[in-house]
This record gives sequence, structure tokens and C-alpha cells, in this order.
Amino acid sequence: MGTESSETAQAHAGLAGLAAERVDARFKGLPPDADGLTVGELTAQRRNLFTGGFTTPVLTLSAERLTHNLELMETYAARHGLAFAPHGKTSMAPQLFHRQLDHGAWGITLAVPHQVRVARAFGVQRVFLANELVDPAALRWIASELAADPEFRFVCYVDSVRGVELMDAALSGTGAGAGAGAGARPLDVVVELGAGEGARTGVRTEAECAVVADAVAAVPTLRLVGVAGYEGEVPQADPERVRAWLRRLVALAADFDKAGRFDGTSLEEIVVSAGGSAWFDAVADVFVEIPELSLPVLKLLRSGAYVSHDDGRYREVTPFNRVPEEGALEPAFRLWTQVVSRPSPEQAFVNAGKRDAAYDLDLPVAQVVRREGAGKGAGGDAGERPATGVTVTGLSDQHAWLHTDPGADLEVGDWLGLGLSHPCTSFDKWQLIPVTEADGTVVEYIRTFF
Repeated sequence: MGTESSETAQAHAGLAGLAAERVDARFKGLPPDADGLTVGELTAQRRNLFTGGFTTPVLTLSAERLTHNLELMETYAARHGLAFAPHGKTSMAPQLFHRQLDHGAWGITLAVPHQVRVARAFGVQRVFLANELVDPAALRWIASELAADPEFRFVCYVDSVRGVELMDAALSGTGAGAGAGAGARPLDVVVELGAGEGARTGVRTEAECAVVADAVAAVPTLRLVGVAGYEGEVPQADPERVRAWLRRLVALAADFDKAGRFDGTSLEEIVVSAGGSAWFDAVADVFVEIPELSLPVLKLLRSGAYVSHDDGRYREVTPFNRVPEEGALEPAFRLWTQVVSRPSPEQAFVNAGKRDAAYDLDLPVAQVVRREGAGKGAGGDAGERPATGVTVTGLSDQHAWLHTDPGADLEVGDWLGLGLSHPCTSFDKWQLIPVTEADGTVVEYIRTFF
């Protein structure tokens, strides 16, 4: 019987620790009579969301749809010859990180040092930080992780000479605090190509990219391994503009390689990375055009919102709308609320608001009504039917404002299931999220770390 790798052991220990955590009032929506149980014990009870004592509001994830989305993106990346490092900031859920890794992900993309610490605490061995990292304490911690674990791979952006100087100072010990020390592994970096004037971060011109790359080459603490960026920031993004920027990124990698900026004596591959959740079809199309370089190319896609998808922003912009033959993602979130006031025939209020639902891009969408004791509804579940004539018009801190059309069948006490937009600001409002099967059986609880 083989021995367990340190990575696997750390992951198993971390996930087992989540199952051992005690349920209490920190976790919204869970049954009050579950207090004191471990998460593992509560999971084993396989309670039903509607009859097992859960209180509203409660955010849920569909077990079937989560699995579908994971499998679909695994297949998509493999079909197009892409490595996949989904953006973990979407969920900040180590259980989902490992499900993504189990479905073929190369690693996990993250944005800030705290997120990297969470990933490392749960045994994630490959991290792509889609940001320039200039915090000395964080850099020294990364250096210590690299020194302690030869299998740990970490890559981050650089987008300025000043950033290179700050990184080198922290890692070499010439800045505040002790550095990585002589003989330490250099930190792998990619030059970030900005998406244009008015976009977010990144170097604006190819000439400036070369200057940043030369600054990296001049210090022993950093190693240039590729180029990257985010096509979602292309101003007035459309297929033509996005593909034009992606071709600039590909050309930058080829130019760097031709100029000898990638050290073939120490590198095994050149990283070329892009890909949010709105334009990954363009990334797949353009990355096919990457010419043969002096080393193999890691074509790294970073889309993250797919894991839960949504009923708003990403439902509208997903590339699968443009290429339906590739499949379709399914929205996995549902926020269950309860009608607590029906002051007039045109108005009602449920007990979930800004504290519970994403609202930065779109308001929630009323989907289904559930009334206990109402009999078998059209959806096949007892008392459940479409929320016909019910519209969310606004959110207060703890209430959603509803407009109800004449004849809309909605009563105080009804459960109203809401679809949400923007996964990144849905996950972050809930620390422990029940995962439910189609019949309402809760089969898992997803722990988040925001």
C-alpha cells in the first residue's frame, strides 16, 4: 500500500477539519436543533431542506448542477487543449477547489495573499495569483512556502518596474524584514499586458512590457515564466476587440521568446494565460494560434464563475450562448426566503435582503413558490410552483421588495425561491451553504473563507 503524498495528506486533514467543525449560530439558515453537531454529523442525517428544520433565508446549491458544471468545463478545457486554473475568489471554498482539481484543473487562481493562505492550508499545490504582489510580509511568507515544499508552484503578475523593485527588496532582505535568503527558489512571474487605456491593471504597451521583463531579468529573486492578462477588461468588449487583444498577448509571448527573455536552462514551459467567464471561447480560439516556441506552452484558462453559474450576469454573457453545441452551464444557486408581509394586492415582502443576496449587478429573480400542504405542484414537488407574476423590485438590508401582478398567488408564510446574479457576491455572504439534491435532501455543506 503506497504512502499518501504530503499534498494529499494536508488536503484530507483540512477537509476533515471542516467536517469536524461544530454547527452553531454563526451559520445562517441551519436548523436550530443542529447546534452542537459537527458538520459531518449533520451531513450524515441527510435532512430535507423543507422539512428538516432549516430556517429562512437560506442559500442552497444544487448537487446535480454543481456536478454538471464541473464536468462541462473539464470537458471544454480538454477539448480545446487548455490547462485550467479556475479563479478561486469566486467561491473561496476549499471543498470546491478540490472538486475542481479532481475534475482536471491544473491549479487554482487567486487574487490576494489571504486567499493563497486558505488554499495552502487545504493542500493546493499550484496557485496562479492574478495580481502584482508587493506586500513584504506576504512575499516572505510565499518564499517560506516555496522553500518548505519543493512541489509548490506559485506564479504571479508583475506590471511595473517599481513592483519588481519592491518584490526583489522583500525577497532579498534589502527591504523591511528578512528576505528569502541566498539559494532560495526564485518567485515565478508573468508580465501582465493591460487590456487598453481605461482598463484595470497591466502594462499598457509592448515596449513597456519589455522594460518590465528586463527588470525581472536583472534580479535573482524573480524568474520570468510567461505573459498574462484579463480580456474581460477590454474597453467596449466585443468579439473583435477581445480577439485583437488576445492576439497581442500571444504576440508578446512570441516576441519575448524570440528575444531570449525566457531562460531555457531553468524553465520547462512558457505560461500564456487569460480567461474570465465571459470570453473563454475567444481565448480557446486565439490560443490555438500560439506559434511553436522554444519551450512547450502552458495555455492557462482562469474562468471561475462557472462552478455555480447564475441567473443573471453570467447567464447573459456566458460563451455557451455563442457556442451552444459545446453545452450549457446551469445555475446552481437558489436563495430560499419566506413571505413575511403582504400589505396590498400589488406588494409583498420576503425576509432576505442585501445581507443575503447578491445585488451589485442584478436584482434576484423570483423563480418558485412553495406552500406546505398545497399538494403536488407542476414542478413535481409537494406544493411547489412557478412564481408567476412575482418580481423583485428592490432590496433593503433584510427584506426584498416584491411587486405582485393581479391574481398572483402569494401568501404570508410561503417560501419563495430566488435566483441570483454574480456568484462572487453570492458566496461571500454565506459561511456554510447546504448542497441539496432535487428532492430537497441536503447531502453536503460548503464552507467558505472570505
